[in-house]
Amino acid sequence: MTQTMTAPAPVPTFETESGGRKLCIICSKGSLDMAYPGLILANAALGEGIETHIFFTFWGFDIITKKTMADLKFTAVGNPATHMPNMVMGLPGMTALATHMMKKQMDGIDVPAVPEFLELITDAGGHLWACRLSADMMHLGAADLYDRVEGIISATDFIELSAGAQIIFV
Repeated sequence: MTQTMTAPAPVPTFETESGGRKLCIICSKGSLDMAYPGLILANAALGEGIETHIFFTFWGFDIITKKTMADLKFTAVGNPATHMPNMVMGLPGMTALATHMMKKQMDGIDVPAVPEFLELITDAGGHLWACRLSADMMHLGAADLYDRVEGIISATDFIELSAGAQIIFV
């Protein structure tokens, strides 16, 4: 009987040339329930001392647009995790009710509202970036965006910025 020894699988370190870890999060959806995963991951990474960048694109722009960021909605239609039939969730007023319930749950566990969360992230050294194509498509400029967005950059710029980073798409 021959026994073979296998080496342990390598564990990636995601270290950049400067020796630190780097995380880039792409936020592509702007509903209330889809805003939080990216913000929570960014906050957790910053708490671990990881350089963190968030790139907002397409509907994720609602998270950083002054006009919409404080009033994101949770739409339960088509979301199987609500365990409710679409026919019920599509009734008038259900989006408002679902949004209210989600905000109440988040408040109950001290999760900050989106604008406050963005402030916490930037205060901790996180970087916020807006997508040039999305800005052009939605006819938005820097004046329309949350004041702490560092710039409106192209996809090519983001690719350069994210070199050596772990990338998460939300």
